[in-house]
Amino acid sequence: MSLFKKKKQKTATPEGLPEEGMSLIDAIAPSALQITSNYIQIGNKFAKTLFVITYPRFLTVSWLSPIINTDRVFNISMFVHPTDTGIILKKLRKKLTQIESQITTEQEEGKVRNPVLETARQDVESLRDRLIQGTEKFFKYGLYITIFEDSPEKLRETEEQMLSMFESKMVYIRPALFQQEKGINSTIPIGKDRLLVTNSMNTEPLSTTFPFVSSTLSSDKGILYGINRHNNSLIIFDRFSLENGNMVIFGKSGSGKSYAVKVELLRSLMLGTDCIVIDPENEYQYLAETTDGAFFDISLSSQVHINPFDISPPGEDETNEEVYKSKIMDLVGLMKVALGDLTPEEDSILDRALNETYASKDITPDSDFKKITPPLLEDLQTILENMEGGDSLAKRLQRYTKGSFAGFLNKPTNIDINKHLVVFSTRDMDDELKPIAMYLILQYIWNLIRSQLKKRIMVVDEAWWMMKYESGASFLHGIAKRCRKYWLGLTTITQDIPDFMNSDYGKAIITNSSLQILFKQSPATIDVVKETFNLTNEEKYLLLQADVGEGIFFAGIKHAAIKVEASYTEDQIVTSSPEQIMKIRGAKEEIEEK
Repeated sequence: MSLFKKKKQKTATPEGLPEEGMSLIDAIAPSALQITSNYIQIGNKFAKTLFVITYPRFLTVSWLSPIINTDRVFNISMFVHPTDTGIILKKLRKKLTQIESQITTEQEEGKVRNPVLETARQDVESLRDRLIQGTEKFFKYGLYITIFEDSPEKLRETEEQMLSMFESKMVYIRPALFQQEKGINSTIPIGKDRLLVTNSMNTEPLSTTFPFVSSTLSSDKGILYGINRHNNSLIIFDRFSLENGNMVIFGKSGSGKSYAVKVELLRSLMLGTDCIVIDPENEYQYLAETTDGAFFDISLSSQVHINPFDISPPGEDETNEEVYKSKIMDLVGLMKVALGDLTPEEDSILDRALNETYASKDITPDSDFKKITPPLLEDLQTILENMEGGDSLAKRLQRYTKGSFAGFLNKPTNIDINKHLVVFSTRDMDDELKPIAMYLILQYIWNLIRSQLKKRIMVVDEAWWMMKYESGASFLHGIAKRCRKYWLGLTTITQDIPDFMNSDYGKAIITNSSLQILFKQSPATIDVVKETFNLTNEEKYLLLQADVGEGIFFAGIKHAAIKVEASYTEDQIVTSSPEQIMKIRGAKEEIEEK
């Protein structure tokens, strides 16, 4: 049978909209439609509908999932028609009588026991019991598939592939010969079963047909994070589309954590997102240089300085007083990291001393923070020396003003971070001072973020340095909770998961992070990871056996196995392999010599 139908000869406007007077059907209908006994041609596309005719005695859970995830274009429709239990019980009783009669006849004839009949009798009796008890229902189930290709030849190839995949599950399908029109109408999203080719199924086997076992994390906006290892689809996601843009990344050393973050930063920069990184190992320096970013080395001998007493102007929804009080609290936290735990009396003295230090420079909550000259740490020391009870704190501060650590916290700020990518390196900082440096940098960045609303990503690599100290962990947790209102996504990276989770704020930071990526884990830490993220045993073993750049990507309630992939050019920029870096440097030197 053949049918050829033309649309009305109407042209579209330049914007692609139908002209006035053109109906909706004329606008969306194909230019031609041909229906044959074996397929349908829709414009330049060919479609063919297949249906399932029989199933095996047992179906495994999610048996349809591999077929759903096949890299082909097709529609699948499932129709579940409830059936009256009373009618089914009558039919089962009749069927059981026939089976019993056949078994009795064969016994009288002296034949050997027939296991097929006995199994059938057990199945019927078991199903009758469950139907009467109400634990099972009975349905008529139809499963139809319409495949689409560019030619009849490709259509036959796809049909053979489908046949092979179904038969590997002991499920058999057939083409809807002379019913292709009904077939395609059964698989378009109108919810009408035109074919009515069904199989009888009770609740248990029917539940195995639902294929929703892997999450598809592809959207029409965002960046490419990697390949979905379940179905080879792309994981394209916008971290700012969730309730917050925060992310935590866990993995053992060499698992690909920093590589994945650098790929994300590089792709985010292409979309106009500003990025700020706290880098403990100079891993992001080449990325900053390549993308015309800024790289600042924070160390005792560095000429780069940040004054912890800087105050940024208030944001749009903030007042001077709120900014001032927040700054005092941040400075108290910094002093706790630098000086160690403080007694309640010392805490009170320090709070008063900080206020007097600002007052000594005529800075109050009513001041214009754009026109002030902030004090230095040595000014705080002078105030403490002249306060009752402040002498002990002043002596402990002396190592940062006149001692071996002088110059680190006691200099005016001399950096300009007016770049799309800014990297602060703490590699050359003494281990004892590294938590202080990270706190100071975070405090400086946070003040900048609050003063100007802009889409940003902030990366804290090796965050366990901060989590070792309660005040540092509290500050990082505070950023994770508040950064959403400032259009900021915080990325926290660590390899020492037990140290991170031992902090009271560790789980809170994870809770306030809508995205999580888990890379390869060591056997010593996998149990902590499994408990924290409620992983299954399969996911646990996946993380133990993962290669570099492989792991599990969590986005809200969805998650999927991921493999991070970079193009050749991206790989040359973000690689952390010492061997590869030496080859790149050697190639650059050869070019410069020529």
